[in-house]
Amino acid sequence: MVKYESPALDRTFAALSDPTRRALLARLEQGNLSVSELARPFAMSLPAVMKHLDVLSDAGLVTRSKTGRTVTCALNAEPMEDAVGWLSRYERFWTGALDRLAALVEEDEPCPPSPASPSGAD
Repeated sequence: MVKYESPALDRTFAALSDPTRRALLARLEQGNLSVSELARPFAMSLPAVMKHLDVLSDAGLVTRSKTGRTVTCALNAEPMEDAVGWLSRYERFWTGALDRLAALVEEDEPCPPSPASPSGAD
């Protein structure tokens, strides 16, 4: 039976719905960064970045570790596997629909080339 209710999947999609959070995850693809390094390119306050990191942490997409006064963030892409699995069911639908469209277009006779528009030059 297909599960229509998955709190973990809901948290993953909610976390990924925001462009700032997606940008934070993209920065973490390069490797672990401190919160201040992670926040540097964003035109927002450090507390605002921390709120985004809280959402990502709650979804399990970011892990944080503290060494002294430095908090380091790391990407955890594992929760995205469920999201990819959920989306792949619909990929089959779109692939089938696009295949049918391509077959329909190939059945049509080719359109004759349109005549060149007359120019004003003699």
